[in-house]
Amino acid sequence: MNIKKVGNVILAVKDLDKSLAFYHELIGLPIKNQRRSWIDLGTSGGLLSLHPASLTAEHIGGSIDNGITIGFLVGDVKSSIDELREKGVTIHREIVEREAGKNAVVLDPDGYLISLFEPIFVDKNQQTGGYHGFTPA
Repeated sequence: MNIKKVGNVILAVKDLDKSLAFYHELIGLPIKNQRRSWIDLGTSGGLLSLHPASLTAEHIGGSIDNGITIGFLVGDVKSSIDELREKGVTIHREIVEREAGKNAVVLDPDGYLISLFEPIFVDKNQQTGGYHGFTPA
């Protein structure tokens, strides 16, 4: 086997429209491809693909039940959390400072954990400066 890279992470969702609104309109992921029962989000690297759970299997539980967490790098975790809080997104865990950076967790419409991580680079030339919200790290 010669795996080249992760192509996509497929997330089974209860309501495709609600999940699209969350990931595209609130989080800001661009739509790469969209069909009636499948949406690819992102621009390069691994894509986040939304697929109705009812077409594959019964949707049971969220991240806490099934262990799924999706992680995003952000330029400024505080402004990201502030922005999402203003938009009514449930904050599961407030910002925690760790050795590698700052992290907070929100919930998507299906109860999946969404981790927002602002890394601290050892090489300060890699560290972001002036980025806010969901701009690239």
